[in-house]
Formats: sequence, C-alpha cells, structure tokens
Amino acid sequence: MTDRGRRDFMRLSALGALAAVGGVPRARAGDTATLPFGNGERPLVAYPGKRPLLQMTARPPQLETPFAVFDEGAITPNDAFFVRYHLADIPTEIDAQAFRVAVTGQVERPLSLSLADLKAMPQTEIVAVNQCSGNSRGFFEPRIAGGQLANGAMGCARWTGVPLKAVLDKAGVKAGAVQVSFEGLDGPVLPETPDFAKALTLDHARDGAVMLAWGMNGQDLPWLNGFPLRLIVPGFYGTYWVKHLNSISILDKPFEGFWMKSAYRIPDNACACTEPGKAPDKTVPIGRFNVRSFVTNLTDGAQVTAGRVPLRGIAFDGGSGIKAVAVSTDDGRSWGEARLGQDLGRYAFRTWTAEVELTPGTHALRVRATGNDGGTQPMEPRWNPAGYMRNVVETTRVRAA
Repeated sequence: MTDRGRRDFMRLSALGALAAVGGVPRARAGDTATLPFGNGERPLVAYPGKRPLLQMTARPPQLETPFAVFDEGAITPNDAFFVRYHLADIPTEIDAQAFRVAVTGQVERPLSLSLADLKAMPQTEIVAVNQCSGNSRGFFEPRIAGGQLANGAMGCARWTGVPLKAVLDKAGVKAGAVQVSFEGLDGPVLPETPDFAKALTLDHARDGAVMLAWGMNGQDLPWLNGFPLRLIVPGFYGTYWVKHLNSISILDKPFEGFWMKSAYRIPDNACACTEPGKAPDKTVPIGRFNVRSFVTNLTDGAQVTAGRVPLRGIAFDGGSGIKAVAVSTDDGRSWGEARLGQDLGRYAFRTWTAEVELTPGTHALRVRATGNDGGTQPMEPRWNPAGYMRNVVETTRVRAA
C-alpha cells in the first residue's frame, strides 16, 4: 500500500469505528443545512479527504456538494466533489501496487493490467461533468421515493487516464462482440442484493472519449471518488462511472444485470417524462445528460442592492457544448444574453456572467441554456417515476432594495 493509501485506510477505519458507535466526524458539532424542500435538513459531515459535505446517507456514503461551491469556478475541487455509492460494502483498503483490472470475455488476449501498465500507455485528459441521475430529485412534485437530492450531486473535473478504446484494442476484441460490462470493488452486504455492474455498447466504449482514469484535477483520485481507477463516461449520467474499477468484460450479447435491465431506466420518449403518477408504457436505460444551467452567486430569497446586479452561473449539456445562456429578470417574459466564460471542452461546465438592472421590489430571475445541438430547457418541470433528469429553467427569487 502506498503512503497515501495507508493514510486513507487509517482514516476510513476510524470513520467505520465512529459509525459503529453511532457517530460520524462533523465539520462542527451541530452543523446542519436545510435544503428547500420537505425533509431537507442535512448534517454537514467531513469524511476522509473531503471538506464538510451534505450527508444524505452514511451507509453507504452519499454526500452532496453544498451549492455555493459551484460559484468558485468551472472546476469542482476534489475535496468538495459529491459522493454516491449504491452498495454498502465499500473498500477500505486497496494496495495500489498489487491492484489489477481484468479485461476478459470476447477478446483475443485476456489482460490483467496494473496501474503502471496503464500509465505506460498514451495518456489523455478530459474535462467532464459527472452528474447523478437523481440530481435535484428533491424538487420533483409530486414527490418521488429515493434520495432527496438538491442540485449538488454533480461536479466538473479534469480527468487523467487512458482511453478505454486503447485498452480494448490491446486485448483484441473478437468479432460478434456487442457490449462491454464493468464492475468495481464495492459490493453488497447481503447475498441477495445484486452486485453493481453497468454496460455500454461496444461502439460507445470505443468512441475515444470513454476512459479509465486514475487522476482527478492533477491528483490521484480521492478514495471516495473511486481510487485507484474509475470509468469516465463523458456526457452520460454518473451511474455508468464505475468506481474502484477492477473488471471489464466484453460480451457477445446484451448485459442483463439488474442495474441495466431493471434500474436506472427512463420513459422511452423524447422528454423522458410521463404525467405525474403515471408509469411509462416502455422504458430504456438512462443515458446522456440533457442541458442545464444555474445561477450560482445568488440564492433563492436573497436580498440585493437595487441597480446593476452582477450574476454568475454555470451551464452544461451531454456533449454538444453550450452555445448560449439567456437570463430573465421578469420570470421569463423577456430575455437577455449572458457572456460565456472559458470553454474547457464540450463536456465541461461553462461559466457565464451577466449584469441586470433590478428596481426596488421582488424579482424572479430565470436562466436558460442552449446547446450547440439546439437542445434547451423547458419552462415547466417534467416528471418521471424515478425522479431523473430534471432540467427545468431554474428560478431564483430575490428582493432588491
């Protein structure tokens, strides 16, 4: 185990001991935050390698980024990046020197690759957003079962690794292969719980953007974000971004595992939506992000000084890149263009800025992004039974005085 791995293991072991007696380390005793929906009170908890984040569950860890972090810039710091596990048996000790990822199935040459093997291959970097499928679920009305997340189950980082295509080419994919499946070192506590595994079509897996990453913002992956290796699937929801990746299997038929066949599915229509309370007639696996945008420097209910008011925010989509961001100060009746910030790539957060004139009184600020593919945000929220893919035009209400 590396010195870093040993330190993280010791901290995780201490965390486990605290959890066993009913406590968790916190930023400060009693610190909480209340999210703007029912049952929205959350403790702020400092896990290993993380600043205080909003804790939704402790076992497994589900930690949301406080939204103010996104006003710091397009790149989300490693210690503020959200955490989402599906299964409670997460690894607390990994020997990075002994770690291997297996590449098996429909290949000419099965592989067992160390981190050194991967790092000896041509490296690549990409700036990409990772967003939980259920990000913003807490705002759905009618309410939906599942983690009641606000808008912080997302983050944007610079990922360093090797293209999955290069690894598959090294193994030699056999004719007739159709999908690639992925598993990590986390596992279920109960034997009847399905192990977490995901799959991509072979063409997607070999598109050159999907990658195996060991680096995040110039450092090793944080333990709770998948150390020492994770799958990066730019533009696709985080359910595909398998952490602690140790198994890649090339398949000659579609993967039938629970987390593809039954879970993480959306209505099979253009809006991925149904009438509230209605089950969809047909579903498909969730896939690419829709377009989103947010104001980051003002919170709902904020008091501001009347006159010229600066606005800042972020926008992103599933990989076409952001073409424009518009802002409204009158609840969407009229719009003005914002200025786009630095372009870090088509999968990244795009920052934006604007100045608006606010007279004394209350104002409903709205922000709407448009992607290069023409995709934009609906003015009214859409509903689906799992609470996925929320991307309504957001409203921030402020009072100017």
